[in-house]
Amino acid sequence: MECLILKKSNCKNCYKCIRQCPVKSIRFSGNQAYIIENECILCGQCFVVCPQDAKQIVDETEKAKVLLQSGDPVVVSLAPSFVANYEGVGIESMREALKKLGFYDVEETAIGATIVKNEYDRMANEGTRDVIITSCCHSVNLLIQKYFPTLLPYLADVLSPMQAHCTDIKKRIPNAKTVFIGPCVAKKDEAQLYEGIVDAVLTFDELTAWLKTEKIVPEQKKDSNENSRARFFPTTGGILKTMAMNNPQYSYMAIDGTENCIAALKDIESGNVHNCFIEMSACVGSCVGGPVMEKFHCSPVKDYLSVSDYAGKADFDVSQPKSDELVKHFEVIDRCAAVPGEFEITETLRQMGKMKPADELNCGSCGYNTCREKAIAILQGKAEISMCLPYLKDKAENFSDTIARNSPNGLIVLNEKLEVQQVNTAAQRILNLRTPGDILGDQVVRVLDPTDFNEVLSDGRAIHEKREYLAEYGKYVDKTIVYDREYRLILGILRDVTEEETQRERKETIRRQTVEIADKVVDKQMRIVQEIASLLGETAAETKIALTKLKESISHE
Repeated sequence: MECLILKKSNCKNCYKCIRQCPVKSIRFSGNQAYIIENECILCGQCFVVCPQDAKQIVDETEKAKVLLQSGDPVVVSLAPSFVANYEGVGIESMREALKKLGFYDVEETAIGATIVKNEYDRMANEGTRDVIITSCCHSVNLLIQKYFPTLLPYLADVLSPMQAHCTDIKKRIPNAKTVFIGPCVAKKDEAQLYEGIVDAVLTFDELTAWLKTEKIVPEQKKDSNENSRARFFPTTGGILKTMAMNNPQYSYMAIDGTENCIAALKDIESGNVHNCFIEMSACVGSCVGGPVMEKFHCSPVKDYLSVSDYAGKADFDVSQPKSDELVKHFEVIDRCAAVPGEFEITETLRQMGKMKPADELNCGSCGYNTCREKAIAILQGKAEISMCLPYLKDKAENFSDTIARNSPNGLIVLNEKLEVQQVNTAAQRILNLRTPGDILGDQVVRVLDPTDFNEVLSDGRAIHEKREYLAEYGKYVDKTIVYDREYRLILGILRDVTEEETQRERKETIRRQTVEIADKVVDKQMRIVQEIASLLGETAAETKIALTKLKESISHE
């Protein structure tokens, strides 16, 4: 199956595709989605909902161009939903536009639909089957082949309208090649699976891009044809609308949407449904709600009216093949997904933080309906534990709480109204709070001066390690305040530096006292020196006088 591919670089942590996938055929590894081919039913919903366009449908435009260059007549089988996709354009306008691209001719797939509905009428009139499920939708066929193999006997073994029409074209036109154009991803797989009938499949998107490249615009002109009742096929109940439904043995019903089809198949599987002819379509609204209707528009009422207005009241004039020429064989497709044991499932649930049934929220955020389904997917290699958002949230909160609880710094979180949202143990100790409940939800002004918080909130500039004395608590703190604009929260970090500040003051006192003592000692020493100097001066003077007198007396003698 080479119909859907992924651009790996664009896919990360979204899970929108797995939430939308009705059969959960997508696995995740390393934050990357991968389509599980043997489980996928090609409904195309992952392609529609992907917000990053990571899912891409394989383009067969080049393949069609190669067919055109082969020299053989290439005929288009155009799905009847084209009237809903190309507003105001009829089959003749589409034929003219496509012939400009080089196609030999263009016919409506509704011709094949007429052949198929005739065969359905024959089967219903025979009345030999308990339940008959239409086989026009390849996604429904894959759903039964892969997930409800016991119901294969109920699946009508009839070619799809696309196959019946292309077979008819090749029978009428020698060496003809066929290209189907429609709104369906699954038709690409059907063409590959049943080789030799349809040579290429294009989506409406691919056709529009091709026409745009060649600057061809289909003329806004609608033709009419009364013998075109099978144009109703792409709408919900459209197959039944074309059938005779003459056998009163059957209840005739139409079911659209994969989830509804799965529910109906479960009912049939359980033996609760009998004597029913069931038209099944994987897409809501049937083919007009297909995944590749151009621009992904969702206009169910408008699209139905477009088809209804264009459809006729009688059947196309067809050459009905024999029943054995329309037989289509369906085989069971093994998904090979081993079902894990109960012990493994329980252990995986524990790893997801689901210790008891009450922990299993079954929120569906991971894409799976229940936590148990998610655990099974993990064991099958399709999912990762980290896909559980409640688990990640609890893990992050627990880790955050552990850090906050054991931080030596006081943490206080405020909202933009300056109301306390969170306070940790260290902050309680600094602010003399008995419990967080004493302040949670109240204004911060009850415990701290709000001036700095208001300043940070108004100008957005953080305050870092501003030392402040909290007189009412007798503590010194280094205060850091940060405003988180994204989460609209203000974080205050209080580092208690009371002991550090006390030590600093003690050291300052000792230093000051030491300086004072040193000053006193110096002063005292200076006084002593001065006193000694004074005494020495007096003694020297007296000695000088005495010696002078002695000198004089000796001289006189």
